[in-house]
Amino acid sequence: MLPLQGVTVVSIEQAVAAPFATRQLADLGARVIKIERPGEGDFARRYDATVLGQSSHFVWLNRSKESLTLDLKHADAAVILARLIERADVFVQNLVPGAAARLGLGAAELRAKHPRLIVCDISGYGADGPYSRKKAYDLLIQCETGLVSVTGTPEAPSKAGISVADIAAGMYAYSAVLTALYRREKTGQGASFDVSMFEALGEWMGYPAYFAAYGGTSPPRTGAAHATICPTAVRHRRRKDGVPRHPERARMEKLLRCRAAPAGNRHRCALRRQFARVAHRDELVRLVEDVLPHWTPAR
Repeated sequence: MLPLQGVTVVSIEQAVAAPFATRQLADLGARVIKIERPGEGDFARRYDATVLGQSSHFVWLNRSKESLTLDLKHADAAVILARLIERADVFVQNLVPGAAARLGLGAAELRAKHPRLIVCDISGYGADGPYSRKKAYDLLIQCETGLVSVTGTPEAPSKAGISVADIAAGMYAYSAVLTALYRREKTGQGASFDVSMFEALGEWMGYPAYFAAYGGTSPPRTGAAHATICPTAVRHRRRKDGVPRHPERARMEKLLRCRAAPAGNRHRCALRRQFARVAHRDELVRLVEDVLPHWTPAR
């Protein structure tokens, strides 16, 4: 028996963030009823047609769910939704800002009718503040939270290759729903909360924020390398036996100490202290690249 078997989720969802959250719940056994617009449905269905004619995004985000087409502007839609929600444990929505409240699906209104219901609203910028009514897009959030400032190379900033703002919001929504279900088991009470893409990805940017606030400069763009850990992103060479392999840090450091000995204390210091490794990044990377071709499983 899956852990969420018996839990019913009603979700008015589209794109990535909310579908990603509810797919996690479906994978754990929850019954997820996905509400889609008539005709075109979730617009993620049209992102591509690579999976046997279906969108790779849609297949990834919506497995294990049930789908119901419903025109939310129709006079009878409110009655149908009310019947679904009164039997649900969780309600999730990521409609455009303000739409849920206009449909009578605001968190306060729903919780007043259904005290045990867990209501999760997912938005771009949160329920209040100057941006609360703005639509959000993944790339926009990546730029606004500073992710693009630490991604790519010094010559070319870059966005992440996947929808990290949406995924971050979806994961926080998922963990919040699990927490609310756990609390309801203890108290009998539901919950309501808002998860925003901006705040979710902003939390993921915590390390660069601390680095900049206390270090005085933003972490540099370093491509596949790491701004504060070295050695990383060493050129991928082959061992003597022809098998490609990434260095395992402890064994590599032991080998490097032997190789670095003639160069004096500078490299030994660089191996002992992470910040010193970063300071000597170019020299250390060259040293690692010189050593890798001579490294065999016996070492």
